[in-house]
Amino acid sequence: MITWLAQFHPVLQALLGTLFTWGVTALGAALVFFFKRINKKALNAMLGFAAGVMIAASYWSLLAPSIEMATDLGQTAWLTAVVGFLGGGLFLLLVDKVLPHLHLGLEMEQAEGVRTNWQRSVLLVLAITLHNIPEGLAVGVAFGAVAYGLPSATMGGAVALAIGIGLQNFPEGAAVSVPLRREGFSRRKAFLYGQASGLVEPLAAVIGAYAVTMIRPLLPYALAFAAGAMIYVVVEELIPEAQQDAGIKTDVATVGCLLGFALMMILDVALG
Repeated sequence: MITWLAQFHPVLQALLGTLFTWGVTALGAALVFFFKRINKKALNAMLGFAAGVMIAASYWSLLAPSIEMATDLGQTAWLTAVVGFLGGGLFLLLVDKVLPHLHLGLEMEQAEGVRTNWQRSVLLVLAITLHNIPEGLAVGVAFGAVAYGLPSATMGGAVALAIGIGLQNFPEGAAVSVPLRREGFSRRKAFLYGQASGLVEPLAAVIGAYAVTMIRPLLPYALAFAAGAMIYVVVEELIPEAQQDAGIKTDVATVGCLLGFALMMILDVALG
Protein backbone atom coordinates (compact mmCIF):
# COMPACT_ATOMS: atom_id res chain seq x y z
CA MET A 1 0.00 0.00 0.00
CA ILE A 2 2.85 2.37 0.81
CA THR A 3 4.37 1.92 -2.66
CA TRP A 4 0.96 2.41 -4.27
CA LEU A 5 0.31 5.66 -2.37
CA ALA A 6 3.76 7.04 -3.19
CA GLN A 7 2.85 7.55 -6.85
CA PHE A 8 0.22 10.20 -6.06
CA HIS A 9 0.45 13.91 -5.22
CA PRO A 10 0.60 14.56 -1.44
CA VAL A 11 -2.82 16.24 -1.43
CA LEU A 12 -4.35 13.17 -3.09
CA GLN A 13 -2.48 10.92 -0.66
CA ALA A 14 -3.99 12.88 2.23
CA LEU A 15 -7.45 12.61 0.70
CA LEU A 16 -7.12 8.84 0.23
CA GLY A 17 -5.76 8.41 3.76
CA THR A 18 -8.68 10.27 5.33
CA LEU A 19 -11.24 8.55 3.13
CA PHE A 20 -10.00 5.44 4.92
CA THR A 21 -10.41 7.09 8.34
CA TRP A 22 -13.91 8.25 7.39
CA GLY A 23 -14.73 4.72 6.21
CA VAL A 24 -13.81 3.31 9.62
CA THR A 25 -16.03 5.96 11.24
CA ALA A 26 -18.87 4.74 9.03
CA LEU A 27 -18.07 1.16 9.99
CA GLY A 28 -18.38 2.06 13.66
CA ALA A 29 -21.62 3.89 13.00
CA ALA A 30 -22.94 0.75 11.27
CA LEU A 31 -23.08 -0.99 14.67
CA VAL A 32 -26.44 0.72 15.03
CA PHE A 33 -27.88 -1.87 12.65
CA PHE A 34 -27.04 -4.59 15.17
CA PHE A 35 -27.31 -2.92 18.59
CA LYS A 36 -29.65 -0.39 20.19
CA ARG A 37 -27.23 0.35 23.00
CA ILE A 38 -23.55 -0.16 23.79
CA ASN A 39 -22.37 -1.50 27.12
CA LYS A 40 -21.00 1.53 28.97
CA LYS A 41 -17.92 -0.33 30.12
CA ALA A 42 -17.12 -1.32 26.53
CA LEU A 43 -17.68 2.25 25.35
CA ASN A 44 -15.36 3.58 28.08
CA ALA A 45 -12.68 1.12 26.97
CA MET A 46 -13.05 2.23 23.33
CA LEU A 47 -12.90 5.92 24.24
CA GLY A 48 -9.82 5.26 26.37
CA PHE A 49 -8.28 3.39 23.44
CA ALA A 50 -8.97 6.39 21.17
CA ALA A 51 -7.31 8.69 23.70
CA GLY A 52 -4.21 6.49 23.84
CA VAL A 53 -3.89 6.43 20.07
CA MET A 54 -4.14 10.22 19.86
CA ILE A 55 -1.59 10.81 22.64
CA ALA A 56 0.95 8.49 21.00
CA ALA A 57 0.31 9.95 17.53
CA SER A 58 0.76 13.46 18.90
CA TYR A 59 4.34 12.66 19.89
CA TRP A 60 5.70 10.06 17.48
CA SER A 61 3.89 11.21 14.34
CA LEU A 62 3.73 14.96 14.94
CA LEU A 63 5.83 16.57 17.69
CA ALA A 64 9.03 14.57 17.22
CA PRO A 65 9.09 15.14 13.42
CA SER A 66 8.24 18.81 14.03
CA ILE A 67 11.31 19.28 16.22
CA GLU A 68 13.57 17.43 13.75
CA MET A 69 12.28 19.40 10.77
CA ALA A 70 12.59 22.72 12.58
CA THR A 71 16.23 21.88 13.25
CA ASP A 72 16.82 20.91 9.59
CA LEU A 73 15.26 24.20 8.46
CA GLY A 74 17.45 26.26 10.79
CA GLN A 75 14.63 27.24 13.11
CA THR A 76 14.80 27.33 16.91
CA ALA A 77 13.32 23.86 17.37
CA TRP A 78 11.88 24.17 20.87
CA LEU A 79 10.28 27.53 20.06
CA THR A 80 8.71 26.26 16.84
CA ALA A 81 7.28 23.23 18.64
CA VAL A 82 5.88 25.27 21.54
CA VAL A 83 4.33 27.94 19.32
CA GLY A 84 2.71 25.37 17.06
CA PHE A 85 1.57 23.15 19.94
CA LEU A 86 -0.05 25.95 21.93
CA GLY A 87 -1.49 27.42 18.74
CA GLY A 88 -3.29 24.14 18.03
CA GLY A 89 -4.72 24.01 21.52
CA LEU A 90 -5.82 27.66 21.34
CA PHE A 91 -7.51 27.08 17.99
CA LEU A 92 -9.57 24.18 19.39
CA LEU A 93 -10.38 26.22 22.50
CA LEU A 94 -11.81 29.03 20.37
CA VAL A 95 -13.77 26.63 18.17
CA ASP A 96 -15.04 24.90 21.32
CA LYS A 97 -16.34 28.23 22.63
CA VAL A 98 -18.11 29.12 19.38
CA LEU A 99 -19.38 25.89 17.78
CA PRO A 100 -22.58 24.60 19.42
CA HIS A 101 -22.09 20.99 20.56
CA LEU A 102 -23.10 18.51 23.24
CA HIS A 103 -20.90 15.84 24.78
CA LEU A 104 -22.13 12.29 25.28
CA GLY A 105 -24.17 11.62 28.41
CA LEU A 106 -24.95 15.28 29.13
CA GLU A 107 -28.28 17.09 29.20
CA MET A 108 -29.27 19.76 26.67
CA GLU A 109 -28.74 22.45 29.30
CA GLN A 110 -25.05 21.49 29.35
CA ALA A 111 -24.48 22.14 25.64
CA GLU A 112 -21.40 24.26 24.90
CA GLY A 113 -20.69 26.98 22.35
CA VAL A 114 -23.06 29.73 21.30
CA ARG A 115 -26.68 29.24 22.32
CA THR A 116 -28.89 27.64 19.70
CA ASN A 117 -32.17 25.77 19.35
CA TRP A 118 -30.60 23.02 17.24
CA GLN A 119 -31.71 19.47 17.95
CA ARG A 120 -29.81 17.27 20.39
CA SER A 121 -28.82 14.91 17.57
CA VAL A 122 -27.11 17.70 15.64
CA LEU A 123 -25.24 18.87 18.75
CA LEU A 124 -24.00 15.33 19.46
CA VAL A 125 -22.69 14.98 15.91
CA LEU A 126 -20.98 18.36 16.11
CA ALA A 127 -19.18 17.32 19.31
CA ILE A 128 -17.56 14.38 17.49
CA THR A 129 -16.99 16.47 14.36
CA LEU A 130 -15.12 19.04 16.45
CA HIS A 131 -12.34 16.63 17.38
CA ASN A 132 -12.20 15.09 13.91
CA ILE A 133 -10.80 18.38 12.62
CA PRO A 134 -7.32 17.98 14.17
CA GLU A 135 -7.29 14.29 13.22
CA GLY A 136 -7.84 15.09 9.55
CA LEU A 137 -5.37 17.96 9.72
CA ALA A 138 -2.73 15.70 11.28
CA VAL A 139 -3.01 13.12 8.51
CA GLY A 140 -2.92 15.82 5.82
CA VAL A 141 0.16 17.50 7.25
CA ALA A 142 1.92 14.13 7.64
CA PHE A 143 1.44 13.27 3.97
CA GLY A 144 2.35 16.82 2.91
CA ALA A 145 5.61 16.57 4.86
CA VAL A 146 6.70 13.50 2.89
CA ALA A 147 6.98 15.62 -0.26
CA TYR A 148 10.08 17.38 1.09
CA GLY A 149 12.10 14.19 1.51
CA LEU A 150 13.19 15.02 5.05
CA PRO A 151 14.45 12.02 7.07
CA SER A 152 11.87 12.57 9.80
CA ALA A 153 8.93 12.50 7.35
CA THR A 154 8.29 9.10 5.79
CA MET A 155 5.44 7.61 3.81
CA GLY A 156 5.34 4.74 6.29
CA GLY A 157 4.91 7.17 9.17
CA ALA A 158 2.06 8.97 7.41
CA VAL A 159 0.34 5.67 6.64
CA ALA A 160 0.79 4.55 10.26
CA LEU A 161 -0.85 7.75 11.44
CA ALA A 162 -3.80 7.26 9.06
CA ILE A 163 -4.24 3.67 10.28
CA GLY A 164 -4.08 4.71 13.93
CA ILE A 165 -6.57 7.56 13.46
CA GLY A 166 -8.83 5.20 11.53
CA LEU A 167 -8.82 2.60 14.31
CA GLN A 168 -9.78 5.11 16.97
CA ASN A 169 -12.54 6.48 14.71
CA PHE A 170 -14.45 3.21 15.03
CA PRO A 171 -15.73 3.86 18.57
CA GLU A 172 -16.45 7.48 17.66
CA GLY A 173 -18.86 6.45 14.92
CA ALA A 174 -20.61 4.05 17.28
CA ALA A 175 -20.64 6.64 20.06
CA VAL A 176 -22.83 8.87 17.89
CA SER A 177 -25.11 6.45 16.04
CA VAL A 178 -26.07 4.06 18.86
CA PRO A 179 -27.17 6.77 21.36
CA LEU A 180 -29.24 8.38 18.59
CA ARG A 181 -30.97 5.06 17.96
CA ARG A 182 -31.72 4.79 21.67
CA GLU A 183 -33.32 8.25 21.52
CA GLY A 184 -35.80 7.13 18.88
CA PHE A 185 -34.05 7.68 15.56
CA SER A 186 -34.40 5.06 12.83
CA ARG A 187 -31.34 2.84 12.31
CA ARG A 188 -30.73 4.40 8.90
CA LYS A 189 -30.91 7.98 10.16
CA ALA A 190 -28.73 7.21 13.18
CA PHE A 191 -26.14 5.65 10.87
CA LEU A 192 -26.15 8.66 8.54
CA TYR A 193 -25.58 11.02 11.45
CA GLY A 194 -22.80 8.83 12.85
CA GLN A 195 -20.81 8.55 9.63
CA ALA A 196 -21.32 12.26 8.87
CA SER A 197 -19.18 13.15 11.88
CA GLY A 198 -16.12 11.83 10.00
CA LEU A 199 -16.68 13.74 6.76
CA VAL A 200 -14.74 16.75 8.04
CA GLU A 201 -11.51 14.72 8.12
CA PRO A 202 -10.91 14.57 4.32
CA LEU A 203 -11.55 18.32 4.08
CA ALA A 204 -9.15 19.15 6.91
CA ALA A 205 -6.56 16.76 5.46
CA VAL A 206 -6.63 18.34 2.00
CA ILE A 207 -6.27 21.84 3.49
CA GLY A 208 -3.37 20.74 5.71
CA ALA A 209 -1.51 18.90 2.94
CA TYR A 210 -1.93 21.74 0.45
CA ALA A 211 -0.79 24.39 2.95
CA VAL A 212 2.46 22.65 3.90
CA THR A 213 3.36 21.76 0.30
CA MET A 214 3.01 25.43 -0.63
CA ILE A 215 4.90 26.89 2.34
CA ARG A 216 7.78 24.70 3.51
CA PRO A 217 8.76 26.74 6.63
CA LEU A 218 5.19 26.26 7.84
CA LEU A 219 5.63 22.49 8.07
CA PRO A 220 7.13 22.13 11.59
CA TYR A 221 4.56 24.57 12.97
CA ALA A 222 1.71 22.66 11.28
CA LEU A 223 2.83 19.33 12.75
CA ALA A 224 3.05 20.79 16.26
CA PHE A 225 -0.27 22.61 15.72
CA ALA A 226 -2.01 19.32 14.93
CA ALA A 227 -0.42 17.73 18.01
CA GLY A 228 -1.65 20.52 20.28
CA ALA A 229 -5.16 20.28 18.85
CA MET A 230 -5.25 16.51 19.37
CA ILE A 231 -4.04 16.72 22.97
CA TYR A 232 -6.72 19.33 23.62
CA VAL A 233 -9.37 16.90 22.37
CA VAL A 234 -8.00 14.07 24.53
CA VAL A 235 -8.04 16.10 27.75
CA GLU A 236 -11.22 18.06 27.02
CA GLU A 237 -13.41 15.29 25.64
CA LEU A 238 -12.18 11.71 25.39
CA ILE A 239 -10.82 11.11 28.88
CA PRO A 240 -13.71 12.85 30.72
CA GLU A 241 -16.29 11.00 28.60
CA ALA A 242 -14.53 7.68 29.25
CA GLN A 243 -14.70 8.22 33.02
CA GLN A 244 -17.87 10.21 33.57
CA ASP A 245 -19.95 7.42 35.17
CA ALA A 246 -18.99 7.22 38.84
CA GLY A 247 -20.69 3.85 39.17
CA ILE A 248 -18.38 2.18 36.65
CA LYS A 249 -14.76 1.41 37.41
CA THR A 250 -12.42 3.57 35.39
CA ASP A 251 -9.82 0.82 35.06
CA VAL A 252 -11.22 -0.26 31.70
CA ALA A 253 -10.75 3.22 30.24
CA THR A 254 -7.21 3.39 31.62
CA VAL A 255 -6.29 -0.02 30.20
CA GLY A 256 -7.88 0.98 26.90
CA CYS A 257 -5.74 4.11 26.83
CA LEU A 258 -2.56 2.11 27.48
CA LEU A 259 -3.42 -0.37 24.72
CA GLY A 260 -4.22 2.43 22.26
CA PHE A 261 -0.95 4.18 23.06
CA ALA A 262 1.02 0.95 22.68
CA LEU A 263 -0.61 0.10 19.35
CA MET A 264 0.00 3.54 17.87
CA MET A 265 3.60 3.45 19.11
CA ILE A 266 4.12 0.06 17.44
CA LEU A 267 2.56 1.26 14.17
CA ASP A 268 4.65 4.40 14.05
CA VAL A 269 7.95 2.79 14.99
CA ALA A 270 7.42 -0.26 12.76
CA LEU A 271 6.18 1.60 9.68
CA GLY A 272 7.83 4.98 10.21
